[in-house]
Amino acid sequence: MSTPRLLLGQTFEARGNPFRQPWREAVRIDSAGAVLIEDGLIRAVGNRDRLRRDAPQAEVHDYGPQLICPGFVDAHVHYPQTAIIASWGKQLIDWLNTYTFPEEMRLEDPDYAARIANRYLDLALSHGTTTMCSYTTVHAHSVDAFFDAAAARGMRTVAGKTCMDRNAPEGLRDTAQSAYDDSKALIAHWQGQGRATYAITPRFSPTSTPEQLSALGSLWAEHPECLMQTHLSEQPAEIAWVRALFPQARDYLDTYEAHGLLGPRAVFGHAIHLEPREIDRIAETGAALVHCPTSNSFIGSGLMDVAGLAARCIPVGLATDTGGGSSFSMLRTMAAAYEIAQLRGSALHPAQLMWLATSGAARSLHLHDRIGTLAPGHEADLTILDLASTPAIAQRAAEAKDIWEALFPTIMMGEDRAISDVWIGGQKHRPASSG
Repeated sequence: MSTPRLLLGQTFEARGNPFRQPWREAVRIDSAGAVLIEDGLIRAVGNRDRLRRDAPQAEVHDYGPQLICPGFVDAHVHYPQTAIIASWGKQLIDWLNTYTFPEEMRLEDPDYAARIANRYLDLALSHGTTTMCSYTTVHAHSVDAFFDAAAARGMRTVAGKTCMDRNAPEGLRDTAQSAYDDSKALIAHWQGQGRATYAITPRFSPTSTPEQLSALGSLWAEHPECLMQTHLSEQPAEIAWVRALFPQARDYLDTYEAHGLLGPRAVFGHAIHLEPREIDRIAETGAALVHCPTSNSFIGSGLMDVAGLAARCIPVGLATDTGGGSSFSMLRTMAAAYEIAQLRGSALHPAQLMWLATSGAARSLHLHDRIGTLAPGHEADLTILDLASTPAIAQRAAEAKDIWEALFPTIMMGEDRAISDVWIGGQKHRPASSG
């Protein structure tokens, strides 16, 4: 038994989905809250005075007016693209050919893959992200590098080997058979190992032949406990390319469904330009969509209809999409989600934005029974937000009439300085030394 720890502060608690019910009923902030953690789990959440009485032996960490919330969950990233984040001036296909593929080829070197994995995780943690779902490269050791680095930090993560057997440089192509074999071996090694979840990962339909998609669909049928992640309807030019490559398909989603790659544990990134039939099938099957707002604007992809899709009871998560996205910060990502929703005619409430970055993203990854919510029995991954981290934020928060108005400036203007502390599995994270 570890020493119980009692964290005092304001607590962000989600009890429902603020897109399906009034946000006041779904989410609350307790200004006199506390979280009791022990043996890596949350034991209790409630009033600080009561929990002090109930756990007098607990080691107290008093965060004053700071906000204790679940660790941020980033539902779609490409850790191999860490070094090329914020590269200038390309849309999707050009981005892949100019920046992504050359950088991913560098991860053929296992030492470089490990270095980038460690760098990415340190950057994510510095921004309060405790769990993410990542693509890797075609190299099986790039999966090992990511999961090894996450295990060293005690993190819960999701990842899978990125499979491509066409329309990519030779050094990044596998085959239908090797994609199946490599992925199957990686599943045997990593699925359920520690805090790791495996995601079967075709990059997207243009870089996989029908034979490879079918092989991965067969693998998923053999291992339904895994997730399946890929991209869907990110840009109009991409959709036109898919139509040319799959002339028999009804639409982009059908290129996956026809090969066994649609189901309740499917996670589709972007999903901006969906056809009505695609929305219907996603809602029917329970598949999840992931909103990548900084990437969608940075690469010029379009404006995802988050509110409309959530209204169809489709699980929607939030993601930075590093490195097509322009920030490692889920706060910046929430701000971009707000701005894009405004352009679509709706103003997402701070409660909805925070929910997307925590409970909503965890739900999209089928981890909502373990992370993403301050609730007894959940894993104690926590992020502590300083709501006055910069002079600009502090002066605005000082004028706030309620806690939501005080939180919103941090969502809109916050970055790594707003992250006061991060807890992983009930232990305070200690950043790696700069040396």
